[in-house]
Amino acid sequence: MVDGTNLICHNDRALCIATPMKTLIKNAQVVLPTGIESVSVLVDNSRIASVDAAAHIRVDEVVDAAGLHLIPGVIDDQVHFREPGLTHKEDLGTASKACAKGGITTFLEMPNTTPTTTTRERLAEKRALAAEKSLVNYGFYIGATPENIEELSLATDTPGIKIFIGSSTGDLLVDSQEALERIFAETALPITAHCEDESTVQANKAKFAGTSDVADHSRIRNVSAAVTATRRALDLAHRHHHRFHVLHVSTGAEIELLRDHGGLITAEACPHHLFLNTEDYPRLGTLLQANPSVKSAEDNAQIWQGLISGAIQVVATDHAPHTLEEKHQPYPLSPSGMPCVENSLALLLNQVHLDNCSLEQVVHWMCDAPARVWDIVGKGRIAEGYDADLVLVDLSLRHQIRNEEQITKCGWSAWHGETLTGWPVRTWVMGREVYRAGTFNPAIRGFAAQFDHARGGYWATEC
Repeated sequence: MVDGTNLICHNDRALCIATPMKTLIKNAQVVLPTGIESVSVLVDNSRIASVDAAAHIRVDEVVDAAGLHLIPGVIDDQVHFREPGLTHKEDLGTASKACAKGGITTFLEMPNTTPTTTTRERLAEKRALAAEKSLVNYGFYIGATPENIEELSLATDTPGIKIFIGSSTGDLLVDSQEALERIFAETALPITAHCEDESTVQANKAKFAGTSDVADHSRIRNVSAAVTATRRALDLAHRHHHRFHVLHVSTGAEIELLRDHGGLITAEACPHHLFLNTEDYPRLGTLLQANPSVKSAEDNAQIWQGLISGAIQVVATDHAPHTLEEKHQPYPLSPSGMPCVENSLALLLNQVHLDNCSLEQVVHWMCDAPARVWDIVGKGRIAEGYDADLVLVDLSLRHQIRNEEQITKCGWSAWHGETLTGWPVRTWVMGREVYRAGTFNPAIRGFAAQFDHARGGYWATEC
């Protein structure tokens, strides 16, 4: 890789301390907003300067990408990177390195760290940590509580507000109707939520009191818990005419709720709800435990069809690392969540290989759609003027996921032993190569994502 000593970037997007650099990527099949074309892409410092650039132009580096596809950097809009407070599981350095390997060039991180991110001051503290440690671009949600509505209404430089409508991890439960009504009525930022109905979950816990069978986790956090909370959140969004994003759809029953969106509602699916189900408990045990829980194989199929039909717009990971020692505790002492950032793109590229979807659809779900949902400026597409967050993928590369090769600090994957076809092989963040075929440039630092919420979200005609 290029010597990293000349590539350190200041966190102000307009200022790069690094020597300006021009890179020409030629002979790739490039996924453009209009389709796949064989064109050359010119990167000038941090931006895409030209698509279909002249091959003879003077540049600092020419990348011959014959046989590969060039896609925009993936935007993962739901991750838990555990810093501050729980860095024995993960930190911004290890997590962002795993992102670079997986083709993720921008992450949006959740507020349930220790302390929780519920004030503008804590948002600023997290951005400062990321500026120091993150190899890729970043953004941070502000978490809702019944007491911090003024902070929510004044917050800027954030993708939006995260509500836990149902307890998952940490102490951010907002379950009272009065508090939810106020949050939807008195704030302007887009809202997203973990939707599992708390009363349903607690009633089911009482039914299964004393169980040590992790498969009961899907009976406790069942379809009814998810559907009840999602329906409640959608009602709030429609009545208050407030943009709302449904995180980690886990049931086929939720798909019907998402079809009548009125331009306000978007939703996402995660790999574990697409590709794993209750039949995997005997094989994976507590490694499969997640909130919301995995459901049936039929739910997998219905969620996939929701993606294909457009009822669900985004694929994200809900990357939630825990150590193997923690995960191997007997249920219910075992924590919920699993890592996924370095394998999520490959899991979807494997679906391209299996002819279950197209590469253009994967790029929409993982790159363009999250940029549109969260009003991220300059990201999600390969187009002139956009940020040069780019990934070369080899659609024919076969590789087995192995725990011992995982970059995430927790060092394991629920897909250990599975061979996938289609992998990212090179990643650029703001025009600087951060990853190439197993090698990293640790000197690279990402930038804070910029949000223009006046754009109007996914359903706006202009992106």
